[in-house]
Amino acid sequence: MNEFVEFFNNSTPENVSTSIKLLLLLTVLSLAPSILILMTCFTRIIIVLSFVRTSLATQQMPPNQVLIGIALFLTFFVMTPTLSQVNEQALTPLFNEEITLEEAYSRAELPFKQFMSKHTRQKDLALFLNYAGIERPQTIEDIPLTALVPAFAISEIKTAFQIGFMIFIPFLVIDMVVASVLMSMGMMMLPPVMISLPFKILLFVLVDGWYLVIKSLLQSF
Repeated sequence: MNEFVEFFNNSTPENVSTSIKLLLLLTVLSLAPSILILMTCFTRIIIVLSFVRTSLATQQMPPNQVLIGIALFLTFFVMTPTLSQVNEQALTPLFNEEITLEEAYSRAELPFKQFMSKHTRQKDLALFLNYAGIERPQTIEDIPLTALVPAFAISEIKTAFQIGFMIFIPFLVIDMVVASVLMSMGMMMLPPVMISLPFKILLFVLVDGWYLVIKSLLQSF
């Protein structure tokens, strides 16, 4: 602690400012996983992919690593326009020393706010604004991230569950048909899941299920 105080006492204002900027940058990097999950389309994609695996009842197939990898690359694909704006408006001027770190943070917020506001329900955003006692913002720039991020997160979860419900329906029909056939044949001791699993996989392959799921996810953005 004494060395820390002595460092700041012996440092020039320029060195202290640089140290604070470095600390802020490290803080942002440490929050990168949270930013990826809560401020991008990653949440919706990974939940829908998990619903697909659950509806197929294939246990750990595909593995978690595969689903997360697909979700990451789809997230980067969908977020490319937003990330390009952040790079052009904030990162490049910052690296060229044309703007300060604080200005870079302000410029980087706007593309993310524009993306999140498009996919956030007004009801969810109003919930957090009313709870915090914040007046209704006039523009996207006026929306605080403290209210927009959780509102966007719960909106994404609801949308993902709606898509997951639609995915479950055809597989649920197959399970019900197989269970009814087994009961009519008096084979009540045979687990219906063992019989319906091949039929569900066959149906999923015949309709090119992964293509349809990914296409639906991309079109939802």
